Amino acid sequence: MDQFTDITYEVENGLATITINRPERYNAFRANTVDELVLAFKRAWGSAEVGTICLTGAGEKAFCSGGDQKQRAETGDYGPSQSGLFEVEALHRVMRDIPKPVIAAVNGIAIGGGHVLHVLADLTIAADHATFGQNGPRVGSFDAGLGSSYLARVVGEKRAREIWFMLRRLSAEEAMDWGLVNKVVPAAELKNEVRKWADTMNSYSPTALKVLKQSFNTDTEHMISIGTMSYTTLHMFTETAEAKEGITAFNEKRQPDFSAYRGN
Repeated sequence: MDQFTDITYEVENGLATITINRPERYNAFRANTVDELVLAFKRAWGSAEVGTICLTGAGEKAFCSGGDQKQRAETGDYGPSQSGLFEVEALHRVMRDIPKPVIAAVNGIAIGGGHVLHVLADLTIAADHATFGQNGPRVGSFDAGLGSSYLARVVGEKRAREIWFMLRRLSAEEAMDWGLVNKVVPAAELKNEVRKWADTMNSYSPTALKVLKQSFNTDTEHMISIGTMSYTTLHMFTETAEAKEGITAFNEKRQPDFSAYRGN
C-alpha cells in the first residue's frame, strides 16, 4: 500500500498533509480509502520528521462527503479492503490516538462521515465557503458513537441533536459560532493558515503536546465502546428494508418514504 491510489501523503517542514484524493466523488471514502488513511496516519505517527498532521480533501468543493453511497449502491458495501473489514472505526481510533496534533483543513463540504472526521480532529480550520452537517437519517444510516456523543461534547447537547435530527447545514461562520471550527479564512489562505498553526505547534515540546492530547482524550474514552456497539447495530440496520429505502432514494434523487417504519 505504499503506492496510494485514493489519498496523497506529503511531509514538509514537520507537517504531514494527508489528502483524500477522490474529488470526482466529493472525496467520499470507500473501504480502500479508509485503509490508506489509517496507514498514512500510522506513518506520520512513527515518523520523527512529523510533528503535526493536516487532513484535507482534493479540490475546492469537498473536504469529505462521508461514505461513498454510490459504491454502497453498486456493490452493497464500501468495496474491498486489505483486511476484509470496513476499518472506519480504526480510522477514528488512530486519529484520536496519534500523539501529535491533527488539523482538519476543511476546504469545502464536510458532510456525514466526513463531518465526523473533522469533529475528531484536534483542530479545524475552514475555508469561508465550507459547509458542515450530517446526512445519516436521510440515507438510512447513523453514527451513534463518536459522531454523535463526542459531537455533543464539542457543541452541546441541543445543538448536536439539531445537527442530527434536523440535518442542519452550517456555514463556516455558523460552525465557528457553534464551536465546531477554530478559525475561518478565505479559501486561498487555507493552506498558509494551516502552515502557520503547524509551525507554532512544531516549535513546542512534542512530549508535552502528546501528554496533553492523551489527557484531553481521557474524558471521552468511554465513547469508543459506545461507538463499537453502534457500528454493530448499524451493520444489522443496513440490511433492513428501512435502510435500503434511504440509500435507494438517495441514488434515485428522490425523497425517501420512511412512513411505514414509524411504529417499530
